Amino acid sequence: MAKEIDDSYNESHRNEKSNKKNKPKKRILKIVLACCIPILAFMIYVIYGLPSLEDLENPKPQLASKVYSIDGEIIGSFYIENRIDIDIDSLPPHIIQALIATEDRKFYDHWGVDLDRVVKAILKNVFTFSREGASTLTQQLSKNLYNLKSSKESFLGTGVRKIREWITAVQIERTFTKREILELYLNVSYFGKSAYGVESAARIYFNKKGRDLTLNESALLIALLKSSVVYDPEKHPEKAISRRNLVLKSMVDAGYISDNLYQQIKNEPIALAKGRKVKIKGDAAHFIEYIRQQMETIAEKHGYDLYRAGLSIYTTVDSRMQLIANKVSSDHLKEYQETFYKNWKWESNKSILPALLDKAIKNTAEYKEADTEEKKQSIFSKLQGDERFIDSVKKIASTIEVGFVVMDPTNGHIKAMVGGTNQDFSYGLNHVTQIKRQPGSAFKPFVYTTAIDNGCVPASSFLNEKFNHNGWSPSNSDGDYGGYMTLRDALAKSVNVIAGRLTTSDKAPPDQVAKYAHKMGIKSDLAAYPSIALGTSEVTPLELATGFSTLAANGIYHSPLSILRVVDRNGIVLEEIKGESYEAISKQTAAMVTSMMEGVLNYGTGASARKFFHRPAAGKTGTTQDFADAWFSGFTPQLVGTVWVGFDDRHVKFNGWYGQGARAALPIWAKFMAEVYDKIKLPMDYFELPEGITSVEFCKESIDRGDTRLANPGCPNKVSDIVPTDRMPENCNIHGGSSKSSRRDDSKW
Repeated sequence: MAKEIDDSYNESHRNEKSNKKNKPKKRILKIVLACCIPILAFMIYVIYGLPSLEDLENPKPQLASKVYSIDGEIIGSFYIENRIDIDIDSLPPHIIQALIATEDRKFYDHWGVDLDRVVKAILKNVFTFSREGASTLTQQLSKNLYNLKSSKESFLGTGVRKIREWITAVQIERTFTKREILELYLNVSYFGKSAYGVESAARIYFNKKGRDLTLNESALLIALLKSSVVYDPEKHPEKAISRRNLVLKSMVDAGYISDNLYQQIKNEPIALAKGRKVKIKGDAAHFIEYIRQQMETIAEKHGYDLYRAGLSIYTTVDSRMQLIANKVSSDHLKEYQETFYKNWKWESNKSILPALLDKAIKNTAEYKEADTEEKKQSIFSKLQGDERFIDSVKKIASTIEVGFVVMDPTNGHIKAMVGGTNQDFSYGLNHVTQIKRQPGSAFKPFVYTTAIDNGCVPASSFLNEKFNHNGWSPSNSDGDYGGYMTLRDALAKSVNVIAGRLTTSDKAPPDQVAKYAHKMGIKSDLAAYPSIALGTSEVTPLELATGFSTLAANGIYHSPLSILRVVDRNGIVLEEIKGESYEAISKQTAAMVTSMMEGVLNYGTGASARKFFHRPAAGKTGTTQDFADAWFSGFTPQLVGTVWVGFDDRHVKFNGWYGQGARAALPIWAKFMAEVYDKIKLPMDYFELPEGITSVEFCKESIDRGDTRLANPGCPNKVSDIVPTDRMPENCNIHGGSSKSSRRDDSKW
């Protein structure tokens, strides 16, 4: 028993001794863990987000998203980096020498990080309170390639970023040769003015290729790497020359050029290319902006950055049609601007100038940035008396603008878009999609469509005499009244009184007209008053084109479509877009209204189009009150085109008959159609009468009395027209009859 107690005591004593010995070891282990865990966590934080080995071996500089036309041409792109890659062997040696002499003289000797420079920079920063960088070219490349720098960094953040730079720089040095590092650096570095890479910079600043750069030009580009803003040669030429000369002096110190050469060239001025401005431009600039607005949403939906993701955007526009649209619009407006200047005198329109100046002054950056009313008033008074400013306001206000859009009526595809006079536009007003103006008589086809659906036919007659309806009394623009007139002739000759009689009767009540217009493609709100007959509610050119497309497509509405599909850089289809389609009106109604609109071009207000274009076509002119806006919208079976011509400021107007739609807008449409059909060789096509529509003969004497009767055998004067076979409305006095329905006649064209 005593032995068992002794053994138990001895075991307990041994455990106590063992625990005493282990306590220091555990304490040390805890201390080590307490120190290592934060260090390990810090290292994980530092390393997290660094490029992988695959990224280092295959760096992916940010890619532009390209926009393609339906005929396979690149018509634009969205990018932040405007980069053109170049092989380093094609560059002159002095640009590489200037880079190394200025940024990293030990480039060929270090392994990504220059420890001597790091230590010297730290000491200088601490003891002199100045800032000195110590980044090697390889470190700078790591920043440029992999976005290692944040726009807002704390002191700790800067330290973390530097460590990341060092790690990545060492990996880059292990992965690439020195030559490859230099080539990458020169291809991705930012030189200002949207130029990423030395080749883009050479073209933007000097309008030449990188291989043709002179020593002075190369030195300037390397100078811009320090700060493209501070040393901008256009805004700060003296600073730019000073920095350029510092680069040249560095080349002397590094032994690349002689001091004599430096002395010879240091006083040379900077010779930039004339008129080279960086802007988004192209043959379809307004269309590209229209695409951009839609792509912002699509790209965000799929988690892509539109400006960096390298997407391929396939659109509906036809580059050939776009070029023709640009040309005919530009040519017509140059000629018409001169006509306007001959007829418009500011001396006779002084009353509108105060309002124009008030608006222009308040839109200046100087006025907006003024922080007190006293400063604002001072700026206002100064500019109000500045003749140069006043002249610029007058010029802008009196510049004729245009909105021209072309669509395929069979599917809603937008084929061409001219959104303004200035086709080298970046971001601004698109006069196809972003303006709303009264369409005037160009709106009448929607009124006539309603009347046809309410039982009328093209031969239905109405009295062409002035009337008063609750205080509203429309007038004919030519002042001609008297007798009865058919709907066909009234639409062709744009007779306001007849259109007014329709909207003040049960043939085309205003609320019904608005509903029909909305079904056919007008999205804007429409005021349902009798004056809707004269196009008093504002619409966009794209809306009007869509409504006319519904007529051209035999009553089928197709929503306007500009993007067909979006593909990522790996070939994966992100979005395939299908437009909305539905039957808005019957094909019989569409055919009858189209038939009437053919008369507009054949003998009505749009007959001047036949000087240029000789194929089956229909359309409608539009001129608003006081010649403020000129419109023409017309179509063939294959293409619909709508043109608006006017001014951005509503105070300025065409002040005479030269501002009619037939003169100011129609020629753009007619010349476009003529060139497109000639150059693209579109086949001849016709408006065919659908089943359910037939041609009959009427007695003209009856029509002239307001009684639409079919011709009897003894009628001396017969008139052919079309009617629906399944309804012979009593209120239009149709009494039967039939005929063949085809309108194809090759000999006519």
